[in-house]
Amino acid sequence: MDLTLLYRGPLSSCDYDCPYCPFAKRRDSTEQLRADRTALHRFTDWAQAQTDDRLSVLFTPWGEGLVRSWYRTALIELSHLPHIDRVAIQTNLSGRIDWTADADPDTLALWCTYHPGQTPYRRFLDKAERLAETGIRFSVGIVGLPEHLDHARRLRADLPDHVYLWVNAAEGHTYTDDHAAQWTAIDALFPFSRHPHRSAGAACRTGSSVISVDGDGEVRRCHFVRTPLGNLYDGSYRAALTPRPCPLTVCDCHIGYVHLETLPLYDVFAGGVLERIPAVPAVEPMSSVVLTGVAP
Repeated sequence: MDLTLLYRGPLSSCDYDCPYCPFAKRRDSTEQLRADRTALHRFTDWAQAQTDDRLSVLFTPWGEGLVRSWYRTALIELSHLPHIDRVAIQTNLSGRIDWTADADPDTLALWCTYHPGQTPYRRFLDKAERLAETGIRFSVGIVGLPEHLDHARRLRADLPDHVYLWVNAAEGHTYTDDHAAQWTAIDALFPFSRHPHRSAGAACRTGSSVISVDGDGEVRRCHFVRTPLGNLYDGSYRAALTPRPCPLTVCDCHIGYVHLETLPLYDVFAGGVLERIPAVPAVEPMSSVVLTGVAP
């Protein structure tokens, strides 16, 4: 079986205080960190044992995982397993990156986000350039707030040409066509992020070939649909894996709508769905693609 797992354990602490994030500068207690470490070890042990399956894993912690040694260790260990196609994590890239030298660069990937005002620009760019030199697969992104526009333009100019710079539409922010065009000039795929996508009744890979897993092993179709499908560790989730339509009205997060079968994003990101890297450079707006977004 080919299965993609979106893992989100109890970790919710972050070293940044971005005003648009509810987990900014949140601290986990020692007990919470210990619980997160135990949960991640359990998940990693499970993944290592699934040798009859082909797995892809994306860690999507609420907080920053790479400043914790157990996430770095998990990524390294999983990257070397022959039945793991890809292991990736969302990160603000604030931590050290020398550990990536111990991982398999053909399997490891990073989904990096630059947060202006949280880290010196040059520090972030240096890490991105070092990753590019070592051959680690990674994308870089930014939240599309008006005050971030010049930062995004500078980042696009300074990043290596092959590194995809994505732009996430800011939650609750309305974009005029002129403003959207400015962001699309930086990220040709921004139109997919600009509006939430109508998803009610739409075919989606989540719940069939893609599942969400929490620290207790509870399996759901995705992070945004709370109905449980079973538990990872007792195997009860397997009987529930079947194609099913989305029960939500809209889907407005990339890690959700990328799996909608009504969108062409599995072709756009072929080979790089988890780390958000297009199969070919995204240099032209996809004007010929019929988007299902909800207009404001």
